[in-house]
Amino acid sequence: MNLEDIKRISVLGTGTMGHGIALLCALAGYEVRMYGRTEVSIERGFKQIQSGLQLLADNSIIETSQIRPAVEKITGVTSLDKAVLDAEFVIEAVAEDLNVKKDIFQEVDRCAPPEAILASNTSGFSPTLLAEATERPEKVVITHFWNPPHLLPLVEVVRGEKTSDDTMKLALSLIRKLGKKPIEVKKAIPGFVGNRLQLALLREALYIVENGWASVEDVDAAVKYSFGRRLAVTGPLESADLGGLDIFYSIQSYLNKDLCNSVKPSNLLKEKVEEGKLGTKSGSGFYNWQDDKVMTIKRTREQDLIRRMKEDLL
Repeated sequence: MNLEDIKRISVLGTGTMGHGIALLCALAGYEVRMYGRTEVSIERGFKQIQSGLQLLADNSIIETSQIRPAVEKITGVTSLDKAVLDAEFVIEAVAEDLNVKKDIFQEVDRCAPPEAILASNTSGFSPTLLAEATERPEKVVITHFWNPPHLLPLVEVVRGEKTSDDTMKLALSLIRKLGKKPIEVKKAIPGFVGNRLQLALLREALYIVENGWASVEDVDAAVKYSFGRRLAVTGPLESADLGGLDIFYSIQSYLNKDLCNSVKPSNLLKEKVEEGKLGTKSGSGFYNWQDDKVMTIKRTREQDLIRRMKEDLL
């Protein structure tokens, strides 16, 4: 199957990731079937799709005239077999629970056309484990969109042990057609690429705070007002080249032995979780969060992502 053969895409899930992926597929011109367990979840998904499209139009990423045709390309269904019946590409975006996902893949494998590609939006589960639930392991792949999918460009395309070259090539081509920036993860390592990098930084940030070497606020400031700004333009390896590999080698030679190398979760993080301080969802975490503060920082982040989207389109 070639990219031109894909006409219909099934998106399984109506939550944060599901509705955003459905939105992207519809904007790219595909007929989309969005699966939800209930009519209520489908209605909620469509409201989020409408809101996401309006946001893009309000910021001149798309034309207002594109909203209605995009919405009309999406059909909400509560039957899994109807969702995948004639799809050439299926993207699963249900709860991050391995057993739930494997059950979905087993059912989809039974109902979807033999040539259909089965993809998962999981942020960490192995495509090989998901493929075990199917009779088509060569057609199973991970397409890990980042949240929010309609604003962040990256999609990690992850190969399983039996994923074919043709499946990888097709998945990468489709992601590019959706206007995203795919990377190929050649081996399904835990956390893939993005989360390994993100969690490595978090581990050191927590370690510094735990040891009392700097406050929570100053650790965040150190990232936001220095290399955090550069990283949007030059990744860590580009930055090393620009700074001089001899310099970075010299720094590593004395600094690596002093960096956190714990294989266990941070004690500080454990304490916060045990106290029920989970971040914005509970009203406090490392910071105290009131509704107005949460909305302000989310709007600020959203506007920055939109600004960068516009730059990408130039």
